[in-house]
Amino acid sequence: MLKKGMVRALGAMSGTSLDGVDAAVVVTDGETIEAFGDHKFRPYSSEEQARLRAALGRWPSDALDPVQELVETAHAQVLSRFDSVDLVGFHGQTLAHDPANGRTHQIGDGRVLAEVLQLPVVWDFRSNDVELGGQGAPLAPFFHHACARWAELDQPVGFLNLGGVGNLTWVDPRIAQPEADEALLAFDTGPANAPINDLMQVRLGRAYDEDGALAATGQVDMSVVERFLSQGYFHKIPPKSLDRDDFSELPIDVADLSDANAAATLTACAAASVAQGMSFCPSPPARVFVTGGGRQNPTLMAMLQAGLDCPVAPVEAIGLNGDMLEAQAFAYLAVRVLRGLPTSAPGTTGVRTAVGGGTLSRPSGAQQSFKAITAGEK
Repeated sequence: MLKKGMVRALGAMSGTSLDGVDAAVVVTDGETIEAFGDHKFRPYSSEEQARLRAALGRWPSDALDPVQELVETAHAQVLSRFDSVDLVGFHGQTLAHDPANGRTHQIGDGRVLAEVLQLPVVWDFRSNDVELGGQGAPLAPFFHHACARWAELDQPVGFLNLGGVGNLTWVDPRIAQPEADEALLAFDTGPANAPINDLMQVRLGRAYDEDGALAATGQVDMSVVERFLSQGYFHKIPPKSLDRDDFSELPIDVADLSDANAAATLTACAAASVAQGMSFCPSPPARVFVTGGGRQNPTLMAMLQAGLDCPVAPVEAIGLNGDMLEAQAFAYLAVRVLRGLPTSAPGTTGVRTAVGGGTLSRPSGAQQSFKAITAGEK
């Protein structure tokens, strides 16, 4: 049984940008954050990235066994480098996400990691939410709420994650419980780094537009941006979520543009979708704090600042680590799962009521569902 009070939870995240596995420790009781611990990164090689990219959009099948082994091995390698850990939160690698049809696919088996690490592992965080009518994403908002209270913020703010897909969490830290009405609103804003990264890979053989340097030299094709923003998703009331490969027409729309103009236009699309999404916030955020790889792109950050009516800054401005925030989130959520606390709510995923998710696997190989363990783990 998980000890009472504060525990050292280790979370892992492999995002849609496919750059590698982030792992980080959070000291928490599943409600408040006491401290942030060590963190590490295990990059995917170019060959591993190619294998993962080829598996995107695919649903569970025996043909994906080599991809599952890749994901589990990469996670085991980085997670085994931590000491004095009580619990692991393992997100897995999202290959496909289709909440409209009640399904989502994060490849990777927590039972394998439990045996390798000899630690309890909480995994499969999204399925329960999707089964109960939610989007299954984003799941970091409850952690964002805890971070805002840890930072002692006293007015509504936004946490904007710019990974492969962009997602925004509007947080009112004056409300104590994240599942309470009006504490949170969260949704995917649109594609973020994924189309830019794919463009760089296909055209130039580079993983990403370092420092936004290529986009900075290009001209934005506003006709592409306007056509992009005219799509129905951007007018849909949140909560709402996207798959990495939604908006697959974007590469076609910039196919006739030069490399620099295409990069500039895709970067502008990412920023414009965030600006459009701000209209859904219950009240204007006082500040927006940016996490994920996009915060390291000065061109994207400048476009965001130009399009928003409030200051925009990396999350480091309030003492957080923008590279590790999502890994930390799944450490925090793992503790909530074991203590029977909700991990999503109507305002974050559109689920019908506040709900917990996740599966616990222990080193013995015995597996229990979240519903079976909540009474004994509180």
